[in-house]
Amino acid sequence: MNILERIVAQKRTEVERKKMLYPIKLLEQSAYFSSPIVSLSEYLIRKDKSGIIAEIKRGSPSRGMINKHISVEQTSIGYMQAGASALSVLTDEPFFFGTNQDLVTARQFNYCPILRKDFVIDEYQIVEARSIGADAILLIASILTEEQVFHFTSVAKSLQLAVILEVHNAQELQQLNDDIDIVGVNNRNLETFVTDVERSIEMYPLIPDQFIKVSESGIHTPEIACRLRIVGYEGFLIGEHFMSTSRPGVACAEFIQRLNELYATESLRTEGMVQH
Repeated sequence: MNILERIVAQKRTEVERKKMLYPIKLLEQSAYFSSPIVSLSEYLIRKDKSGIIAEIKRGSPSRGMINKHISVEQTSIGYMQAGASALSVLTDEPFFFGTNQDLVTARQFNYCPILRKDFVIDEYQIVEARSIGADAILLIASILTEEQVFHFTSVAKSLQLAVILEVHNAQELQQLNDDIDIVGVNNRNLETFVTDVERSIEMYPLIPDQFIKVSESGIHTPEIACRLRIVGYEGFLIGEHFMSTSRPGVACAEFIQRLNELYATESLRTEGMVQH
């Protein structure tokens, strides 16, 4: 059993336990359940934003604990002050050391789109995401059938949540449907956890134009992000690079400043070439 299979097996047990402890009727009583949604799609394409979805990620199966003493309040505020377009909060506890409370805390201190990053295998988790203040959910194509993706997307839309479909290869693009908002290309192989940004470069021309495109994982330098932006990606999900530092918000601000400088320089160079 590989890492992804272990995570999914654990998630099934976890969801069944939660259904008993916190029934959907109880989740629907949350103050966040009827609160206005902040559009992730709109924030990703805003010209005054960076396109970066800055992630709060305490740890991972491949790295273990990355940042044990992180303050969700300070980090989330720091990310937004740095110019990030949105937040991503990992809420899986056994493998990524996150909690639902991390997202609730981020919601309390920020007006911005928040992605609930988890391994969705049951519609209960989508209702749960809305109840803790999320604006968007992630659906991982490799662990779902096309029918599940369609159903989960419908549930999300009924709750006004945006949907990112995460794909790893061309075959998984067959699971796209018109209600999905964003396609996320994960550069990390979830079976081996090895990353390769070339995956995003190769996948970009295969993704239909109607979808906003986000590159995920392995984006460790502004140079890589700039290359992906030039290719056409509107968004970049970055967590480990920032979380590995003692001040993630500062690291994010420096990254965005350098990315903007690089992209401005490249744009001027391209414009000059066109004129000549």
